[in-house]
Amino acid sequence: MAVHRSLRDGALVLELDNPPVNALSPDVLVDLVAAIDAGEADSAVRAFVLAGRNGIFSGGADIRWFGKAPPPGAPLLPDVIARIEASPKPFVAAIEGTAFGGGLEIALACDRRIASPRAKVALPEINLGLLPGAGGTQRLPRAAGNAAALRIILSGAPVKAAEAQQLGIVDAVESGDLLAAALASATSGPAGRTRLSERAVAAEPEAFAQARAQLAPIDKGGLAAHRCADAIEAATTLPFEAGLQRERELFMELLASEQSKSRIHAFFAQREAAKVPDVPADTPVAAVRTVCVVGAGTMGTGIAMALANGGLTVHVVEAAEDALARGRALIEKNYAASARKGRFTEAAVAERLSRIHFGTDLAVAAHADLVIEAVFEELDIKREVFAKLEAICRPDAILASNTSTLDIDAIAAGSSRAGDIVGLHFFSPANVMKLLEIVRGTHTSAHAIATSLALAKTIAKIAVVARTCDGFIANRMLAPYGRETMYLVEEGAAPQDVDRVMERFGFPMGPFRMYDLAGLDVGWRIRKRRLAEGRFATLREPEIGDRLCEIGRFGQKTGAGIYRYDENRTPLPDPQVEALIVAESARLGITRRPVSDEEILNRCILALVNEGAKELEDGTAIRPGDIDIAWLYGFGFPVYRGGPMHYADTLGLARVRDELNALAERHGEHWRPAPLIEQLAARGGRFAELQAYEAKAPAWT
Repeated sequence: MAVHRSLRDGALVLELDNPPVNALSPDVLVDLVAAIDAGEADSAVRAFVLAGRNGIFSGGADIRWFGKAPPPGAPLLPDVIARIEASPKPFVAAIEGTAFGGGLEIALACDRRIASPRAKVALPEINLGLLPGAGGTQRLPRAAGNAAALRIILSGAPVKAAEAQQLGIVDAVESGDLLAAALASATSGPAGRTRLSERAVAAEPEAFAQARAQLAPIDKGGLAAHRCADAIEAATTLPFEAGLQRERELFMELLASEQSKSRIHAFFAQREAAKVPDVPADTPVAAVRTVCVVGAGTMGTGIAMALANGGLTVHVVEAAEDALARGRALIEKNYAASARKGRFTEAAVAERLSRIHFGTDLAVAAHADLVIEAVFEELDIKREVFAKLEAICRPDAILASNTSTLDIDAIAAGSSRAGDIVGLHFFSPANVMKLLEIVRGTHTSAHAIATSLALAKTIAKIAVVARTCDGFIANRMLAPYGRETMYLVEEGAAPQDVDRVMERFGFPMGPFRMYDLAGLDVGWRIRKRRLAEGRFATLREPEIGDRLCEIGRFGQKTGAGIYRYDENRTPLPDPQVEALIVAESARLGITRRPVSDEEILNRCILALVNEGAKELEDGTAIRPGDIDIAWLYGFGFPVYRGGPMHYADTLGLARVRDELNALAERHGEHWRPAPLIEQLAARGGRFAELQAYEAKAPAWT
């Protein structure tokens, strides 16, 4: 039974029981209505208390049912809430844990709400490109006022119990027996019903106009935010029932929108990314409490901060004292900046710094559960480090490399414990960026993968698992994307034009601004390595970035790269770079021409999609959604477009195939569509229908 009933002191206690978060699935709603019917028919029942089992009130609606017709006989959530409001007997909500989304909407339909001190409430639907569709936009402003309703609904952020009480969202916070307090309120509280729907709410047109002015434009992902504001304002201008109707209309508009579909796809893709087909859920996981980070450069220090933020003990090892001192100073500087911005208190900074220890003796790795190598991106240097670690580390320790492109098999070659070696590719700055690529070599054990996935959760990273290859999922796709941006510039586009187009598409920064931020020298070193390996035998690699590096323009860190930078780090077009680009075009015999915005967008995005399809073919990526997550959280692909593979589905793969073939005719055979695209397009298929792939044996055949 999804709703448990018990009669206590004249109140019928209804406890939701749908682990893990007591989601309001159709069977829960059916049981809830049946329980209300029974309670209303029972003269011994004077009131209802609504609670949740397992320390949670309710995490909200079951989004697997969004856009689907409920099973025969199952009510919709708005109908259940209307049923609660229509009852002649009062309802009290006992909120323990979380009351999110539909969970809070049900609580708002009750007469009173009693919360535990640790409870949190939220209406997070905006994160799925939606609005609260079961009365939340109409009742919350009546409980907390327009300003608070706008803030809570537009942010989607949780509100702690104490603040919720101050705002009027909950009536009391009970530190003792929560259920006893709710029962007392239900049976000895005010007689009759006390409905939020009967409260007046002020009309404040200026406040809503000001709020809308601060929202992202509708075509830049802001559709849900604008519709949330519309729905909340309807509570101030329409009678309650008419406001509910308007809310429902706006909810259905959002549910049908591509922005919401993309966000919902991203939500599920993030959940699925943690599931690896050949790593069972019961795979043993090592307890990681102490980590040794080898290298105190930009990546090593960022990784150390990410680990310390997750509550782990960290030992940072660097060969030279001066390099170690620079690393320590960088960590202290970054934490101080976070404290100034209010992200951490001084006490929290001190606590984190106390977890990080510094030294030059690699012997400390003998005590670590996990060692992460973060030295220079050169294979020989990394292999030398791993040879030392193999002799020092405990037999049960996991050994990880933070390489961004190198083959994990090559790093592990000759090791007697290749099963313990895994790639943990953090994205820079590692203490900020959410993505963690977990890279498995041919011999990497399921235990190492499972432990790495658990680590990602501990340090609040979003993980995707990739098979080893040059660049893994994200950077492998970045290579053709970056090459295409440079080709476009050689042919006549200005760097600022390419950036403008991609930022208008939704990226937080265009590719050339990103190259300057990351450092042009990073790509320069990678290209030189790949050139030495003969990687460019059939495809010319653009050299504009190399020419800039040769004259010391590495990007923001040197004050000049593709752009020059003022004291505020504002990117400014530079005539010297424009002249260099024109000279490079002339050297290559390219006649420069106007390049349209449409061509810029197509060539950049389709380069990503085609390489992503190849990753699915050879098993580098398990699922299309894993690729989307890598680009959403690694490079800022706009979430309201769902990621490159989902976006390709919205275009239609037949169109993608045709445009790739057209590009191949104009620009070369490297544009030919991947076989996966050809086969899916031929039968009207989509990437979304694909689930898991095995290396060299893709299921799509």
